[in-house]
Formats: sequence, structure tokens, C-alpha cells
Amino acid sequence: MGVTGSPTSINQGARTKGGIGESTLRPDGILKVTGEFAYSSDMWHEDMLWGHTLRSTVAHAEIRSIDIGEAVATPGVYAVLTYDDLPAEMKNYGLEIQDTPVLAHGKVRHHGEPVALVAADHPETARRAAAKIRIEYAELPVITDEASATAPGAVLVHEGRTDEYIGHVPHPNIVHRQPVIRGDADEAAKKADVIVRGEYTFGMQDQAFLGPESGLAVPAEDGGVDLYVATQWLHSDRKQIAPVLGLPEDKVRMTLSGVGGAFGGREDISMQIHACLLALRTGKPVKMVYNRFESFFGHVHRHPAKLRYEHGATRDGKLTHMKCRIVLDGGAYASASPAVVGNASSLAVGPYAVDDVDIEAVALYSNNPPCGAMRGFGAVQACFAYEAQMDKVAAELGMDPVEFRQLNAMEQGTLLPTGQQVDSPAPVAELLRRVKARPLPPERQWESAGEHADVRALPGGLSNTTHGEGVVRGIGYAVGLKNVGFSEGFDDYSTARVRMEVIGGEPVATVHTAMAEVGQGGVTVHAQIARTELGVAQVTINPADTRVGSAGSTSASRQTYVTGGAVKHSCEAVREQVLEIGRRKFGTYHPAWATAELLLEGGKVVTDGGEVLADLADVLEGEAVDVELEWRHRPTEAFDLRTGQGNGHVQYSFAAHRAVVEVDTELGLVKVIELACAQDVGKALNPLSVLGQIQGGTLQGMGIAVMEEILVDPQTAKVRNPSFTDYLLPTILDTPTIPVDVLELADDHAPYGLRGIGEAPTLSSTPAVLAAIRNATGLELNRTPVRPEHLTGT
Repeated sequence: MGVTGSPTSINQGARTKGGIGESTLRPDGILKVTGEFAYSSDMWHEDMLWGHTLRSTVAHAEIRSIDIGEAVATPGVYAVLTYDDLPAEMKNYGLEIQDTPVLAHGKVRHHGEPVALVAADHPETARRAAAKIRIEYAELPVITDEASATAPGAVLVHEGRTDEYIGHVPHPNIVHRQPVIRGDADEAAKKADVIVRGEYTFGMQDQAFLGPESGLAVPAEDGGVDLYVATQWLHSDRKQIAPVLGLPEDKVRMTLSGVGGAFGGREDISMQIHACLLALRTGKPVKMVYNRFESFFGHVHRHPAKLRYEHGATRDGKLTHMKCRIVLDGGAYASASPAVVGNASSLAVGPYAVDDVDIEAVALYSNNPPCGAMRGFGAVQACFAYEAQMDKVAAELGMDPVEFRQLNAMEQGTLLPTGQQVDSPAPVAELLRRVKARPLPPERQWESAGEHADVRALPGGLSNTTHGEGVVRGIGYAVGLKNVGFSEGFDDYSTARVRMEVIGGEPVATVHTAMAEVGQGGVTVHAQIARTELGVAQVTINPADTRVGSAGSTSASRQTYVTGGAVKHSCEAVREQVLEIGRRKFGTYHPAWATAELLLEGGKVVTDGGEVLADLADVLEGEAVDVELEWRHRPTEAFDLRTGQGNGHVQYSFAAHRAVVEVDTELGLVKVIELACAQDVGKALNPLSVLGQIQGGTLQGMGIAVMEEILVDPQTAKVRNPSFTDYLLPTILDTPTIPVDVLELADDHAPYGLRGIGEAPTLSSTPAVLAAIRNATGLELNRTPVRPEHLTGT
């Protein structure tokens, strides 16, 4: 027995390795880089069928008729479904507003809307059968912008709205409106020595995850269905799926399959309901996998935006006031637009202290593609505009743009325009100082390389368009403010089940949550937390499914905070029960069992002084401890619908960037040389993962700055570039050096003092790149992405 009368001391080598603060390896890492990881598109089931969705070829039209005769008669086809075949009274779904039809009925509202489903014994058979379905459309006028959406007599995208937002919007084609008013901006403007106004346009960005939407639905003997799917939120999916199938939620059993990226694009339903409908109709497993073309129509995108800003400042550089109006295009269905509006309005001022503000944000209904969650969630569009304004105001005053930002930077204790006080570190000025203090990369490196010069270092890269002629360097700075977690009074909680037992003579912890691992590394962090709290080397992470309570969405930079908090909370409860077992079994061996602060470390029970009281294997012999608990962060509250006042957010994150670019001014080509970042992460639970998140977010922000945009025809509302051939993405050849400076200023309200990190770097990288291009060219550049013609005037 590992219990003695005279406790020994635990040595440094015996302490638990792989806990928080260490860069432990991801359990899925090697499998992913070697191509052995099983993604949802790799799933297979004996005797399965293949599902396919027929989508509308027009953006807005009445459906006059649907003829499925030829499709049904196609050999190998098992089922063809339209709206009339839906089994339940509920035929719509949605994250906040249930306005999205499972299959179009009466009309289609956007290009690529699902109209019919086919199940067949081969994916090509299903595709060809779907192509045989004949649909007669009578096209209607399209709503594509605010002017057409709110014009007198404008066609309503949704007639007869009864949702909770309709009572306070000025027009039915506006999904949601949120003002934020504090002080008196008009009166404060009178004190300004300079006033700068700007109008900005932000393009529609795609999440561009590499793993397409896919899943496998298997009908069950009890009349239910088992769905294996790549998603961001299992329980939200189930809540939307069950009613339209006519099933209770406990008969829709969901398991997370391998997810190939998400970035917000899997928060909404895509193929989940369709696969389940086909499986229940045919009685066979049905697999659905979108190709890249269909993926562009199968998920929401980032809201494009029009933003109008006004800032005033005194001659000594203090901001006097800010006014802005943000118009987000939500597309045909609401998705997460109401929450995006809340973020855009409440964060519109940025990380600056401004007492007098007048902000309005709205989201439109239109016939453009539906838009919803994407990394940064409303704060990205605002950051692009307010950071451009900061540069303009600084230039008007003749001040250094970084020093001007630092002079107006918020700090701990600052009151935001919503009236909420920032009650944790807000090192905005310090982040800016750090990125500015970094050494600059050498200029015109290709010249010193001579005949060994690498054209990949030049604008245009391997296209060999320049050897340095007309190439000009620019430097730009930006800093952003992002909330963490769900806001505005949402009950944001997570659930974790933790079990501790002896297996093979060793203590083992098992962690079970419904958290969607979409690439963020949550499974790694959960194991680190369990090792830290329970002192065991062996930790098993069970697959995420709906057999355990909800973990909420893998979005809003919340999972390490909230589900990590739940894992920590459950581990603490398990630890207390383990210690109670130890006291019951071995308490008479040493008085420390009753009097000391006891910990679990290195597979042993130890005092806080490091004395070993027992081996965990002995304490747990013949016993197991199993705990499932929910955990919540501090409550938030809804914003006032007239003034925007309220403690709407639980935490804030900050990142700053310095961009260095080289621009071929003759051809309008841009090469981003370096994107240095400084970010406060509170506590780096896994430093290597933190670095990856910051660099990945930085690159995604760079993409919308110089190349990424879904192009929608303004006359027809049809998508012009639904492919990775025409939708341009940064590759490794476009990726600049991304040095990162990590601050760890603890937020005392959060587990381990951590701060959500995934989104903040996506905000400030975009305006930093634009600022650098402006610095190089002298052009105003109020639109993103910047295209060559914007730089050459052609």
C-alpha cells in the first residue's frame, strides 16, 4: 500500500507533466498533418445512400411548379423530397429567428436556396437525378442594398414578420436595429478643433474552411436518427432539427465527426436536416457531402457592410466625440444577424475612451446570400472603419498615428459607450508600444541578394512581374477591441462530465463534453486542465455528443473560457470526492489528512507543502468518481433598445498589429512583408496553440484586406465566384512573417485568468494592412479588399 506513517516529499520530476502553461502536443495533430485523421466526409456505412440538394438558380422568384417525375424514375434513386414531403408542422429553422425553410415553399429568396432533395445509391446518380427536376420560376425584383430594401413600396423579403425584433425596426426589411447613445455627441462636436468624416465599404468574406459540409444520418430502430456531423454546436443543431423531423430531442442523437475548420460557418444548419429527412424516408443511412461550389451556397458568410463615421478631436489630440452608422447586409435569412448588430454597435468605438457617442447599427434583409457568424462577429467591420478614422484624425492633427491612439486608449476602469466598465486589464497603449518598438524588416531585400534574389519576395511573386521597379514600402498600425463569450443576457454555460478511476493499476481521468473541436485545440486544453486539477498523467477525452449536456457553440472565443471552466469546475468536484475517499480510507495514518491543504499531484495525494500521503491508485482502488456539472460565467444583460446601455459583455480582448507592405504602384500588386502582433491573452494555457491562433487569425484578417471577397451581381443577386479558383485565398506564398508578442495580464474573473484569444487578431490585421498600403501610395482606400484597380486607377 502506498500509505506510510511518515510522508515523503514529492520531487520535481514526479510532478504532473502536460498541465496548463505547457505546449503539449495536440492528440489529433500528427494524424492531421499525415492525412490519417478521419473527417466527416470520410465516414462510411454499409448499405448507405448518398444525398444531394437541388438549389435555386435565381435569387428571388415565385415557384410556379416542381416536376420530380423524371428524377423519381431514375434507376438507383430511392427518394425525392420537396416541401410537401416534410413530415412535421414545423417547417422552418433558425438560430434566433425561425425564418429559414427546410426546403423552399412558394418562393426562393436567394441564389442557391434548397428546393428539393434526392437520395440515390451513388452520388453521381443523385446529382443527375436532381438535374432532371423541372422547376418553373417567376422572377421577382431583387433587394440588394439599403436603398432598395427601404424604398417606398419595396418588396418585403419576409411578409408578416412576428419575431421579437419587428416592433422596434423602422422597416420590415431591417432585421434588427441597435443604437448606442451616451452623452451628447452634437454638443461635444462644438469643442472639436478638427472633425473627420469617412465612409467605408467592407466586402463579403467566406469562412473558406477546407473540410466541406458533410455528415451521415443513420435511422434507428426506435424511430429516431443518429447523426454524425461536422458542426460547431451539437445541441443547437438538435434543437433546430428535432421539430422539423417531428421527433422529440432525445430521439435525435448527435455525435461530432471530424471537423475541417469552421470560423462561424458551421454555426447554422446546412445538410443536417436534409440528411435526416432522407434517412428516415428511405430507412437507410444517408451520407451528404457538399462539393466546393455547393459549400459556397450551403453556409452563411461574413456580413458585408457600409459604415459612416465621424470623429472630432481637440488640437492636443483628445477625442471629443464619435458618431457612426453601420449597415450590415444579412441576406435572405436572419441567422445570427441580431447578435452581430449588437456586437457591431457596442464595439463600434473601438478600444478608445470617448465620452460622447451616437451609434446606430442595423442589419438588412435582402436577396443576397445569407450572412451570419464569422470570426470577429461584427467587430471586424467596425474595426476597419474606426482604425482608418484614427489615421485620418492623426494626420489632420499632424500627430504620429500610434501616439494619437495611445493618447486616447482605453484602460482598466474606462467606461464604454454602453456604460459598462472595463474591469480587467486593457493594455491598449502597451500593445501599440510593443508592435511599434519591433525592428523593421530590411528594405528592398531583393537588391542585396543580387542574382540570388527570390521573386517570391516581391509583389506579384512567381508571376515575375517586377524586379523592384515601382515598388514602394508602407507601414501601418491598428488595434482592435473584441468581446469574449455570448452577450446581451444570453445564458452562456457549458457542461462537463469528469470520471476518475483506476485502469491497469494507474489512475485515469476521462473528460466528456459536447464541445465541438473544430481545430482550435480545445481537446488538448481539456486534458491539460484535468492533469493540472487531478494530478494524473493519463487523460482520455471522450468523443463529443449529445449524451452529455450542452457545451455551447465553438465560437465567440468562448470555449477555453466556458467549457474549460466547466472542465475545471467538474475536476475540482471530483478532486474533493477523491480526497473524501482518501480521508475515509487512510485518515488515521496521518493528521495531515484532516488539517492540511491537500492536492493531487503526480498520481499522488500531497499536502501543499509537497508531502506525499497516498498513491491515487490506492485511494481509488475499487472506487470510481463520476461528476457532471454545469458552469457559467458572470451574467450579462441585454442592451437597452433605445440607448444601448447595459453590461452586455463578459470579457474583452485586445490585439494590435503593425503591417509592413511593399506595393507595385504600376500594377497595383501588394506583398505583405510582415504582420507583427501583440496580444494580451490573460494566461497562455498552451503557448504553442496560442501562437497558432494568433497567427491564423492574423492571416485571415490579411485575406479580407487584399484578396478575399464573395462577389454578388448587384442586378441579379447571384454569386459570381463560388469556387476557390475565383474566390482568392492567401496561400503559404502570400503569408508574411508574423512575429507575436504575448502579454499575460490575468483577468481575475476568468478561469486561470485566461482571456479568449481566437478572434481579436482577425480585427486589427485588416486595417493595419490597409493603413500600410495607404502609407505606401498616399491613396485614401476606404474599401476592403483592395484590388489592383484601386491602386492604379484603371
